[in-house]
Amino acid sequence: MAPSNSSFKVFSGTNSRSLAEKICQSLKCPLGKMNIEHFADGEFAVSYEESIRGLNVYLVQSTFPNSDNLMELLLMIDAAKRASAYKIIAVIPYFGWARQDRKDKPRVSLGAKLIADMLSVAGIDRLITMDLHADQIQGFFNVPVDHLYASTIFAPYIQTLRLKNLVIAAPDVGASKRAGSYSKYFDVPMVLCHKTREKANVVGEMRIIGDVKGKDVVIVDDMVDTAGTLCMAANLMMEQGANTVRAIVSHGVMSGSASEKVEKSALTELAFTDSIPFDESKCGKVKILSIADMFADTICRVQEHKSISEQYIF
Repeated sequence: MAPSNSSFKVFSGTNSRSLAEKICQSLKCPLGKMNIEHFADGEFAVSYEESIRGLNVYLVQSTFPNSDNLMELLLMIDAAKRASAYKIIAVIPYFGWARQDRKDKPRVSLGAKLIADMLSVAGIDRLITMDLHADQIQGFFNVPVDHLYASTIFAPYIQTLRLKNLVIAAPDVGASKRAGSYSKYFDVPMVLCHKTREKANVVGEMRIIGDVKGKDVVIVDDMVDTAGTLCMAANLMMEQGANTVRAIVSHGVMSGSASEKVEKSALTELAFTDSIPFDESKCGKVKILSIADMFADTICRVQEHKSISEQYIF
């Protein structure tokens, strides 16, 4: 049951509008009116076209490339604060810059911490996000963080596939914890892909640890960027006798020629959420599952001060 929309409003950034409209449809409330004015030099300004004084304001915007999406969100937060909103809740389905979450070599930036600081300084009171690249990013914030899991969407979907010899695969060591959760939930084996990188976004060598012969493999990861790792893993698994190979990924960044790589790969299907907008006509193997109802339910729970974790499957 949707909460009274007299105490909150939902607004959207430019590139997350489609998802925001679906969230509002689920909440049975209109999407808030705002104006984003662009100048010739690329600068833009944000203004709300209706009063938000004393309201909880939910700002839906994924911070995927390019940086305009992040800057737009920061300006939305600032404008809401100056318009006397009671609480400002940033709804960031895909939290960009999250791969810079640790100091793994000298003299590197911690982009995830920087973004967290920028959002806090801008004035957010709460963050709602999904499948962060690393759980510890929640600790970069000094405001409540509601961290949702796409498994709420993906687990029922995997069940509908009715795969007889299901095996869960992690495309790298970093994804092993997530894959392990799926493996435990479905009570099936897990295999691991061990890879080395020549540089960022370029895989050097990969090996499969575990048996995939005659199995229906589902690769689990938090994001697909260039799709190089997924495609290499799928091709290698098929060479080693896998029956089918699918991938479920929380965020479909799909940079550069990713769509073409997926189309030519041994992947039967690549499923990801609509946290980032994607045109399905670019790749026939892509299936998009909507997270709108999950985020709408979370907004309801925040409004009614109910537990968020009750909606988690795992």
